Amino acid sequence: MTWSIVARDAATGAYGVAVSTCAFAVGARVPHGGGRLGALATQAFTNPLYGVDGLTLLREGRSAVEVITILTGSDEGRAHRQLHVIDRDGRTASFTGNACVDWCGAVDGPQVSVAGNMLAGPEVVEETLKAYVKHSALDFDERLLVALEAGEKAGGDKRGRQSASIRIWTQDPVPAMDIRVDDHADPLKELRRLWRVAHQRHLPYQHFAPSRARNAVPPEQAEIDRYCTDYAASWNARHPE
Repeated sequence: MTWSIVARDAATGAYGVAVSTCAFAVGARVPHGGGRLGALATQAFTNPLYGVDGLTLLREGRSAVEVITILTGSDEGRAHRQLHVIDRDGRTASFTGNACVDWCGAVDGPQVSVAGNMLAGPEVVEETLKAYVKHSALDFDERLLVALEAGEKAGGDKRGRQSASIRIWTQDPVPAMDIRVDDHADPLKELRRLWRVAHQRHLPYQHFAPSRARNAVPPEQAEIDRYCTDYAASWNARHPE
């Protein structure tokens, strides 16, 4: 009972999943991914093992089509599932079981897939995709957010709204961005607020966190503070409220 967008940013190679629904804590179970690996969203009557097993298959170098074929082929409840995947080469594939609640389905474009179920109509996924393609000049995270906002404007989840999430992976298995609204009357509005708050200190602070490419001792706190302050000033100038 959800719609989501799964994409690869052609400029940076990052993978992202953005999702919204009228259910609690959608970010806890639907979006999965990994840096230099791919991403997927498992939804409808969600099978969370699709996330775990799907990432294993992507690590093996399986294509998006192969991931879906393998996961749904061994799932007796597949008629109730919806799944879409983007692999390390930017190829997408989707599956919507025949027992998913209308409106349900998916659309795709270059390195992007949008899928949903129990929606107001097909225009929800169509407008989500259209907004994502249109706003190619935006930063990847804002582009995903704008896409979801367009889908909501087109009707969104026909039951209402409750939670939303954006997760982005760059080089590492852990997400570079993980922002969630678990329970809110206007989750996308709150997600946008948290997105702005995250760029003030949380995200630039991660520049100094250990990674696969860097496991150095952090610098003095004063240097970290200067970096975060300069980052926020620059980011705010490019993203006025």
